[in-house]
Amino acid sequence: MSLPEELGALVREHLAARPGASWAELARDVGVAGLLVPEEHGGAGCGPAELAAVAEEMGGALSPHPFLQTAVMAVTAATACGAADLLKAIADGGVSATVVLPGDAELRLAGGRLSGVAPYVLAGEVVLLYAGGQLVEAAPTRREAYLTMDESRPLERLTFEDVPVRRLGDGTSAARVRDLGIAALAAEQVGGAQRCLDMAVAYARTRVQFGRPIGAFQAVKHKLADVLLLVESARSAARAAAGDGVAAAVAGSYCTEAYLAAAGENIQVHGGIGITWEHPAHRYFKRATSDAQLFGLPQAHRARLASVVFGE
Repeated sequence: MSLPEELGALVREHLAARPGASWAELARDVGVAGLLVPEEHGGAGCGPAELAAVAEEMGGALSPHPFLQTAVMAVTAATACGAADLLKAIADGGVSATVVLPGDAELRLAGGRLSGVAPYVLAGEVVLLYAGGQLVEAAPTRREAYLTMDESRPLERLTFEDVPVRRLGDGTSAARVRDLGIAALAAEQVGGAQRCLDMAVAYARTRVQFGRPIGAFQAVKHKLADVLLLVESARSAARAAAGDGVAAAVAGSYCTEAYLAAAGENIQVHGGIGITWEHPAHRYFKRATSDAQLFGLPQAHRARLASVVFGE
């Protein structure tokens, strides 16, 4: 078994055995938090292949843990500026962190003090912000949790009222942080889409209608074949997404739409039971819908792609 497969299997087994496991447990037992943390700071020092494998498992399990904002975005930002203490704390699982990217908040940094509002932020204990061309750490004056469609992906509104900041570095890493976040989210979306396909196929094999499994009907076969094509194409896009901004834009657009389609078709194949509260199908549809908003809708990714490739 390769390292990516081994890490993915460990995450899957851990979440299956203890779905309510804390972030600290995942960090200690599986090493998820320190996946991208350099070895000299207590992490695994892994790269894009391992990241994609683990992110798929996290997405497939609908993990409620702060993997995206902490193990991917915050670690990338902290590594770029050499924040060894924060990297060590994250790798040990002692802290979660989040990142506010440029353009995602109205912030004013003056004289080493920060004011403003970050309206939609993935929840994390330590808050890193790109403000005034710098990467800083600041403690919000007030945190307000949203009632979100996807309760497994908590969002907060953060208010800063003339709070002191800790300067970590310049803001040149912001684009890389966003692109790697898009890549990790794309891999999570692939994992969720694959789980939707697996559920739909399993149900189509066992649900009998008119004396035959519904999977024997051509209309259902076509649905599942279309979803399989979407999932495999999305996986290819996600695996290439960590390379650069163009690849990230492709994955951000395609994987979002693939997940939405897979989650919707999963409910269609299940019929009435697919929209009940007890069945997990609705949870994947909610995650797919909320994921589509995190780094911009598919149209925004395509507009970025067009501007890079065609100069539009």
